[in-house]
Amino acid sequence: MQQNRNHHRAGGVALPVGVLLCLALGLSLLVVRFRPSGPEPASGFVDITTVAATALAPPAVGPDASGGSYTQDCGHNQEGHRNADNVVVSPGTVGGAHHVHDYVGNLSTDANSTDDSLASAATTCTDGDRSTYYWPVLRRTDRGGPATHTAEAADAPHGNTGEILVPETVTIEYLGNPWAKVVPMPRFLRLLEGDPTAATDGGAEAGARWGCTGFTGRTTTDRYPLCPAGSLLTRTLDFPSCWDGRGTDSPGHRSHVRFPSATGLCPHDTFAIPHLRVTIGYRPPPPRAFALDAFPEQQHSPLTDHGVFVDLMTDRQTATVVACLNEDRSCRESG
Repeated sequence: MQQNRNHHRAGGVALPVGVLLCLALGLSLLVVRFRPSGPEPASGFVDITTVAATALAPPAVGPDASGGSYTQDCGHNQEGHRNADNVVVSPGTVGGAHHVHDYVGNLSTDANSTDDSLASAATTCTDGDRSTYYWPVLRRTDRGGPATHTAEAADAPHGNTGEILVPETVTIEYLGNPWAKVVPMPRFLRLLEGDPTAATDGGAEAGARWGCTGFTGRTTTDRYPLCPAGSLLTRTLDFPSCWDGRGTDSPGHRSHVRFPSATGLCPHDTFAIPHLRVTIGYRPPPPRAFALDAFPEQQHSPLTDHGVFVDLMTDRQTATVVACLNEDRSCRESG
């Protein structure tokens, strides 16, 4: 019998050449689709001028509102304090974050930090606040080359490569609550904001807010913004501000604190605490040539932006913040 030249054997079964080509093509597409170091797709970016402003009316204010604010200066990580650790989520595991974090505040924070070691460390905050504030770094993806920092070298195998962008500005604010006086945060309170696995878990905890300075209203997006010249690219991290009144942490690091409703009301059986907001600004990198550090399977999605906070304020510092908020004053600590 004449052999069919359009068939080949694979695993003892004759397959047409066309089928083999389709299988090979499908496999190659699968590899590209799930390549962990691939750049963020073009759909992950948006021209900020095309994003509709969200003009929200100020929330209603109750008779017990705490309408003040407290802003402090902790620098913008000029010291280059970075590592791939997460002392809250992965304590004791060096490199456990699988992406690099930028830090301000406490200068000693790493995987092996303890409450005692943090409480005795130096800080970048001019008011002496030893709290630690951290978030994933942002990188220029069009600039490679050898790693210049041990954290960068350690993280390269996880698909996070490129030049780390140093923030131009970092603004740390504590805000009040429109319905209640705030109570002091307990020392060593842990707070998480955002969802580092939002690209694959449905994003129920996602809170990514990207934007550009110089735009009126609340023009923010959950995509990477393309900012015009003269504007800073921004990330805004709003932390939960309703505490259960019991612990400083919980399994999963979320259930001991909650977010208030859209109107500002805290859930039943929780207490309003100072609302921490961190805003990070960068000189805009070239369009579509930047990405957030992330877990490999998250493909650098902008949805995965997140932040972590550990409160190390002294009783005196906490009382100062609470008084500013509850007395409706605007306070700025500069040393």
